[in-house]
Amino acid sequence: MISNERTPTYGNRPLQRSPKPPVQEDTLKSGSVQIERKTFVFTLKENPRGRFLRITEDVGGRRDTIIIPAPGLEDFKKLLVEMLAAAGEGLSQWDEQAV
Repeated sequence: MISNERTPTYGNRPLQRSPKPPVQEDTLKSGSVQIERKTFVFTLKENPRGRFLRITEDVGGRRDTIIIPAPGLEDFKKLLVEMLAAAGEGLSQWDEQAV
């Protein structure tokens, strides 16, 4: 028998993952903004593990999502304010109270 004709003893079995049960999520607040050809949807949600912000970018039907747990939102806000100031869009006057 040639070495590449052998049947491997591993790797032929499909992954058998048990499906996770769906988690109940409640939407607390939602909003969206269209920027050029992109739509950003911000959704504040809550599930049994806590609150989180889901940010979804939709570009022509292709979606990418990030999730920020509520305890990290303050740090996220601080970084966003710094980025706005660095962008020089006249938004540097935003302070911690305005956002």
